[in-house]
Amino acid sequence: MEPINRFIETTTRGNLWIYVLSLGIEREIQDKEVSGLIFDKFGFLPSELLIKTILFRLKSQGYIKTEKYKGEKAFSTTDKGKEELRKMKKFTEELLQKL
Repeated sequence: MEPINRFIETTTRGNLWIYVLSLGIEREIQDKEVSGLIFDKFGFLPSELLIKTILFRLKSQGYIKTEKYKGEKAFSTTDKGKEELRKMKKFTEELLQKL
């Protein structure tokens, strides 16, 4: 695998946490919307199984909270999740400056 392809894979499908957390900042996101929203906003389509796994882990660690939205299972990013997202953005910005 070429370096650029490996980089793209690890910063997209290999790191879904940042994308999921960013979606839930401004509004409730229905679980069934997540893959499509990631595709629309970020340009790649993660698997539904991987999304479910990430949502479970984020919820169990307190980074998102689940609720009902329009009668469907949905989530929003908690303050703890927003802080983690801020840390990830800061790390990424610092890394880009070093490159």
